[in-house]
Amino acid sequence: MQVGIMSGHFPRPSLAETLDAILGHDIRHLQFNWSSAHLRGPLAEEIEGACASTREQVQKRNMVISAVAGTVNLVDPVEEKRQQAIDRLKLLISACAPLGTSVIATCTGSRDPQSMWRKHPDNDTDEAWRVLRNSLAEVLPVGEAANVDIAFEPEVNNVASTAKKSRRIIDEMASPNLKVVMDAANLFGEGELPRMREILDEAFDLLGDHIAIAHGKDLDHDGDAGHLAAGTGKLDYAHYVSLLCGLSFDVPVILHGLGEDQVAASVAMLRGHAAAHQ
Repeated sequence: MQVGIMSGHFPRPSLAETLDAILGHDIRHLQFNWSSAHLRGPLAEEIEGACASTREQVQKRNMVISAVAGTVNLVDPVEEKRQQAIDRLKLLISACAPLGTSVIATCTGSRDPQSMWRKHPDNDTDEAWRVLRNSLAEVLPVGEAANVDIAFEPEVNNVASTAKKSRRIIDEMASPNLKVVMDAANLFGEGELPRMREILDEAFDLLGDHIAIAHGKDLDHDGDAGHLAAGTGKLDYAHYVSLLCGLSFDVPVILHGLGEDQVAASVAMLRGHAAAHQ
């Protein structure tokens, strides 16, 4: 297990300063946020130069872009906006090789018209599932051709709201490039925290072979995604880390949802638990 962080948690006047600040915490794995590139125009126009300069800055510091951020709403109820989301993922796929990564971290989205992170009753409908399948059917062949993994988060407020639904979409799409971002804080529906270990074990049983990266944050209640710094809430991190360390590869665990003043404690907590499995 390797500790990483979203680059956007260290806003600085330049990418070099952002990377140096992250290195100050002995973190070398990144989920890269485009805000860190300080683009001067639309991504489509700036992406070539941004990829080249970012890769140079990352490599000379012996850092790794474990994934690039690509959160879009693949089931947006407005068709035009949904197509824009699909087109953005296609653009990001083209950027992965120049950046030096092969993973895009995204989500399945929500039918809520205002927010891809808000629960909506239509998320559980056959229509939402059909729309998700259609969106992925357009994106995945592009990912396969470029050897890029599209990794979504199982998330209680999204269409893929559980580990079982996440495994279902993986099985139905039957693409080797559809993967998962495992974020334990996103897995617990209303009233499910007392079953934490059971739900975590089930998620890793169903999805362990399909995990691309993991996320690290915490939660103080069920029924919604966590919003706390890792180690400051109710998530059983000793068990979560034990499951992560049991994966077949050295998974990067990307911290987010925390302030800079909380990074050191969250890093120490993760590494402390991981040390028990070395």
